[in-house]
Amino acid sequence: MVIARPDIFTEPSDVDPDTLANLGPLRPLAGVWRAEKGVDLNPKADGPERRVFIETIHMQPIDPQTNGPQLLYGMRYHIHINTAEEDITFHEQVGYWLWEPATGVIMQTLAIPRGQVALACGHAKANDRTFSVSSERGATDYGICSTDFLEMAFRTDSYRIDITCNADDTWSYVTHTMLAVHGAEPAFDHTDRNTLHRIGPAQKNPLMLILANKAGVPKPAAQHPL
Repeated sequence: MVIARPDIFTEPSDVDPDTLANLGPLRPLAGVWRAEKGVDLNPKADGPERRVFIETIHMQPIDPQTNGPQLLYGMRYHIHINTAEEDITFHEQVGYWLWEPATGVIMQTLAIPRGQVALACGHAKANDRTFSVSSERGATDYGICSTDFLEMAFRTDSYRIDITCNADDTWSYVTHTMLAVHGAEPAFDHTDRNTLHRIGPAQKNPLMLILANKAGVPKPAAQHPL
């Protein structure tokens, strides 16, 4: 008996090129954001430390992405954080937010320049104003990967971010990163929270800019690059 295999190669032929129109619950996050009163609670040798931080986030649409028949719309993002008392970067992070309209899956990829990457996943409806994604160490689909030093000293067992899109064109988040700190029990709940205000608009994705240029539509003013 021949078992039919799923078609994993054929890409959809009717893809809408307008990413902004198809971001579902991610749509309110598109643009440039800033806040000066974020709060970080992190582990130190003498006990937990609370820091207030300044955060700037750029989130701009990318062209539609396909994995064979799977269709994703998303945004590339860059997070930069420092503090009022120090000029050096306190935290930096890059990645993608992705939305699969067919299934309601939301994904966040993240990478930080200390040797750690993760892929987090959640579900939401297109008009939801709150959603969450999470990731766990050891998972082969939505997991966390770290350097050998981080595994030994500050092992990340799980990550979760809860996002709320507010009616006043702001959005808020709370992150919980469970850290197994070497020599300490139990795991530390490394928490960050912030509410960000828009300082720049969302751009069209590259394909839409090309199509607009071909149609003779004037280009929008350039925005600060990522």
